[in-house]
Amino acid sequence: MAGEDKKQQPFDSKAASSLVAELRGAFASGTTRSYQWRESQLRGLLRMTDEHEQDIVAALRSDLGKPELESVLYEAAMLRNSCKFALKELQRWMMPEKVKTSLTTFPSSAEIVSEPLGVVLIISAWNYPYLLSLDPVVGAIAAGNAVVLKPSEIAPATSALLAKLLGEYMDSSSIRVVEGAVPETTALLEQKWDKIFYTGNGRVGRIVMAAAAKHLTPVVLELGGKSPVVVDSGINLQIACRRIIVGKWGNNNGQACIASDYIITTKDLNELETFYGKNPLESKDLSRIVNSDHFTRLTKLLDEDKVSKKVVYGGERDPTKLQIAPTILLDVPRDSLIMNEEIFGPLLPILTVDKLEESFDIINSGAKPLAAYIFTNDKKLKEHFVNNVSAGGLVVNDTTVHLAVHALPFGGVGESGIGAYHGKFSFDAFSHKKAVVYRSFMGDAAIRYPPYTNGKLRLMKALLGGSILGILRALFGRS
Repeated sequence: MAGEDKKQQPFDSKAASSLVAELRGAFASGTTRSYQWRESQLRGLLRMTDEHEQDIVAALRSDLGKPELESVLYEAAMLRNSCKFALKELQRWMMPEKVKTSLTTFPSSAEIVSEPLGVVLIISAWNYPYLLSLDPVVGAIAAGNAVVLKPSEIAPATSALLAKLLGEYMDSSSIRVVEGAVPETTALLEQKWDKIFYTGNGRVGRIVMAAAAKHLTPVVLELGGKSPVVVDSGINLQIACRRIIVGKWGNNNGQACIASDYIITTKDLNELETFYGKNPLESKDLSRIVNSDHFTRLTKLLDEDKVSKKVVYGGERDPTKLQIAPTILLDVPRDSLIMNEEIFGPLLPILTVDKLEESFDIINSGAKPLAAYIFTNDKKLKEHFVNNVSAGGLVVNDTTVHLAVHALPFGGVGESGIGAYHGKFSFDAFSHKKAVVYRSFMGDAAIRYPPYTNGKLRLMKALLGGSILGILRALFGRS
């Protein structure tokens, strides 16, 4: 566990079991169910982010070399917005939803009650370690759950900061942080949870899902995939290029689950030098690669024989600083590693096609991506894209901006993920929708009870069918 206890003894299965038991006791007390508790914890997250913004920026600079603008805008500010939106809507979300009943249960009323699942585990990612740790926590708290957060050990400065700050600002009887790597995560996954929320890659996602299956624990898996960009002719190419560039290299230097993974077009990008200069490795506006393992992985993609000669822009790298320049590759073979693995870095292949409609076949021939983008003014092409490309989310004439719309679900489909969150979808992800029917002792009908007759059968079938004419026919003995 976070803090001095973790230093004194290892966090193993026994410690994990004890932690879960403590949190189940706290949840059973009913404290987390109240509006007052949920509101106070959300305000605590908001205050924590406001009061420690520079500490957050420093941690992200240490872990990823992130520019301050990216840290403030895409991590701190977005977390603030999630908290504020949840605080604004929380009372409405918590209210039972009235629904219609049928003739079969007349007279009656019914509603859907959102209740917390219980004790939930959130395992977060390293690429946006502040936002992706706490954004799911917002939903879990809003829904009234007790929470264990496991930050990524690949972003150690942010992990340590989260452990420290949540211990100071949050209710430690119901919200805890566990730091560590594979052994600690394994110990946590051995426990029975009421939900597991994991953000990361498909390989670990399979491990999480297998562990959850042993306890029939539901999961949300926020994974990734090869997010394509389709670029049509006859558009404002300069604006399109700028939006593609900022959605790729302006989001943690391509280390983002919704970053563009490849482009299908007949055009070139021509704005990179404007953004990052003639020597991009000297730019202060680019994040570095997170660690040497990921630097080596990206180098392997770039140095494959069938790919290395396809570089048309960039390609510079500095292993001592873990920096790779924004790199564009033209017409790489579709059977290359770079076209068959999620890149998660500053490399961007471009495929050219004779007809843009071919792009849909290329996209649909692979696993369903987390995001897909198209730049076009053609109405029919937009409609075809929306109706025929299956992805977690789509954006027309921009990239990544759907992430900021609270009214939209954010999540994958197929291998890019299971479940969704953001806004009300976060609340729903950590809630059970409980069906409730209210009846009185009036209107008790003998047709429900034995002895069964043909007349009762006709009337029950008519009631279930919901036809007034059918009910009248059954009452008057007509089939």
